[in-house]
Amino acid sequence: MSQQYLDHSRAILTSERSNFKGGSKGSGIISLFGYQNEYDLRKGYPLLTTKKMFTASMFHETIWFLRGDTNIKYLEDNNCPIWRPDAFQANLPGLQKEGIFPEGIVKYSADWDKAMQEYGQRIKEDAGFAERWGDAGPIYGKQWRRWEYYDHDRGMFVEIDQVGQMIEGLKKNPTGKKHIVDSWNPGDTPKMSLPPCHVLYQATANEEGELELQLYQRSCDQFLGVPFNIASYAALTHVIARGAGMIPKTFIHTFGDSHFYSSIGKRTLWHRDNFRELQKRVRNVADREEYLEVVEWINKNAPADGNEEKYDHVTAILEQMSREPRPMPRLHIADKPFDQLTVDDFVIENYDPHPPIRRSMAV
Repeated sequence: MSQQYLDHSRAILTSERSNFKGGSKGSGIISLFGYQNEYDLRKGYPLLTTKKMFTASMFHETIWFLRGDTNIKYLEDNNCPIWRPDAFQANLPGLQKEGIFPEGIVKYSADWDKAMQEYGQRIKEDAGFAERWGDAGPIYGKQWRRWEYYDHDRGMFVEIDQVGQMIEGLKKNPTGKKHIVDSWNPGDTPKMSLPPCHVLYQATANEEGELELQLYQRSCDQFLGVPFNIASYAALTHVIARGAGMIPKTFIHTFGDSHFYSSIGKRTLWHRDNFRELQKRVRNVADREEYLEVVEWINKNAPADGNEEKYDHVTAILEQMSREPRPMPRLHIADKPFDQLTVDDFVIENYDPHPPIRRSMAV
């Protein structure tokens, strides 16, 4: 599994189709459009081993989605801050209008970091504040469990439980091609703190009752998000299979724009100007340890502004590519209804990763 991820990462950095593009989050990106990986879940759980993954946050997010929740209080209560930056950024104008935070906070600045930390703490400690300011918009949980549309024949709004429908549909017609959960609701995307990156997933089974699930992901943060997404949707494949009385067989991951963030400010401009040289150096790597020489070249020549250990994902992935993948672990999930699962119902066995490599998420 890890080798597939590393091969994909190398392709982003070296493909003739790859580009350096100005990103939408204040950071340039090295981008490759179109790719696919697949993981045989009968052989193990595709949890990345070339850096330590913190799975509690991932499982909490999956549970949060499956319950149809969109308020980040559940996540903050469980020390899972992954949706805090997006929810904070989306709610910041209203918080500033009411004088809760001052005007003029510059994104990614020390003041922005401090205000975001305070925001997360208040969400956790103040239920009233969380109710008013903690919602991330009609994101995944809303669309998965309460997709809303107007029924003109009945003259009313109707909600659809897409996850529930998928499981029931698989029970009735396991080999069908219409078992789909869609997160991209064009009427709701402008109201979301972050439009869905993992847009749509489809499931089907063979006549032996083995389930396959495919995800289409439009935007793919290769260093931070993609390892998380692989493990999360592999776990979701297990959950859907169990709910439908099937065996999880394959998770297929189809990518739109997969990319690495290249820091901010002068450092991202350096990456832009030296992108072709970077590609050449990575293409010439003959063994894993030589990736660290590319890291050394970047750090010696690129501007250092104090953010490189936060937002430069290029050096982080090169460090990871220098590591040897280890055997896949195993995942066990309790036999419970999908909307009643807790984090203790997910158990990983034989996980032996390399040490973590930390970077921050661009928002």
